[in-house]
Amino acid sequence: MSRFGNLGHRLYQGEVSFDFVGRRKLWYSISAAIVAAAVIGLTAIGLHLGIEFKGGSVYTVQKPGLSVSQAQDAANKITGDGTAVVQSTGDGKIRIQVSSNEKIPADTFTQQLSTDLSVPAKNIDAQVVGPSWGHQISQKALLGLVIFMVLVTAYLAVAFEWRMAVAALVALVHDLLITIGVYALVGFEVTPGTVIGFLTILGYSLYDTVVVFDTVKENTKNLEKQNKVTYSEAANHGLNQTLVRSINTTVVALLPVAALLFIGGGLLGAGTLNDISLALFIGLAAGAYSSICVATPLLAQLKEQMPEMKALTKRVAQRRASEAKAAALAPQDDASAQGDYEGDDDAVEGVTAAMVGQRNQPVSRSRGKNRPSGKR
Repeated sequence: MSRFGNLGHRLYQGEVSFDFVGRRKLWYSISAAIVAAAVIGLTAIGLHLGIEFKGGSVYTVQKPGLSVSQAQDAANKITGDGTAVVQSTGDGKIRIQVSSNEKIPADTFTQQLSTDLSVPAKNIDAQVVGPSWGHQISQKALLGLVIFMVLVTAYLAVAFEWRMAVAALVALVHDLLITIGVYALVGFEVTPGTVIGFLTILGYSLYDTVVVFDTVKENTKNLEKQNKVTYSEAANHGLNQTLVRSINTTVVALLPVAALLFIGGGLLGAGTLNDISLALFIGLAAGAYSSICVATPLLAQLKEQMPEMKALTKRVAQRRASEAKAAALAPQDDASAQGDYEGDDDAVEGVTAAMVGQRNQPVSRSRGKNRPSGKR
């Protein structure tokens, strides 16, 4: 068994434990700092919405040897500013997006682009998206997200309990805010692919959270009938049991997404992969973190407010205080017992010596040596 696998076995058996629940204030502080930075970026910079949401035109140019910088210069010359977004599609084509704020007819833009880039007009594919259609797409995407949240909360409340539903919902909002904030800070374009990425990471984060909650639920069944561990300790043990599984699942999921983001979108220049790969990469990492450091500690905090769990915590504290007191008195008792044992040994030795000194010698049997045996 590998060292990591051995660690996972020891975590599952409870031989090794990381106190995630007990350090919840630390995790809350880290999450608050990250979410605050994301909100500041979202409010100060804002999201860079694609034309599918705000309307505009998309021109796909096919010309061997055409670079992104050449297409960017040509688009900036036509629009008179640098608002056009130019990306490589990865198949030898260049994609130019122009906002609906640029009041340039599609035919005029295509004609001018054909002249500046020396490309036949038939090799330029123009698509126009109206602002009203983009507004409808935005509303539908937001509505789908809200419906997803409601259904998730209802399912968790029925399958588990409302406290688990609240903790999972907070973790989902946590992941969503961080991912959107990173998009605002980085300046990547938000497209329908990005929305798909958002929904994917929320589903993944929910899956990881449900796995942890299921283990916690199993460990805390009939917990109030004993007085050895509190709810937080039992929940932390369940979290440690699934820790290695969560890490393995996250790493395996992040590897192909990292390849899309850093190799496909970065090294190979396929910019259209960035919109969905960045959402998946940030969301998967945030989802794993929230399942471990946000959802479970928050669940334990909510459960500890219940009267029966408060009573359990009090009983556990009393039991441990009694055990600590007994352990403190044990050395004194051992010393007294040891003294008694030594006194007893001395007494035994004295009695033994007395018995040896008073022991009578056996009567000599030589007196009957010459006596007849009685046989005739």
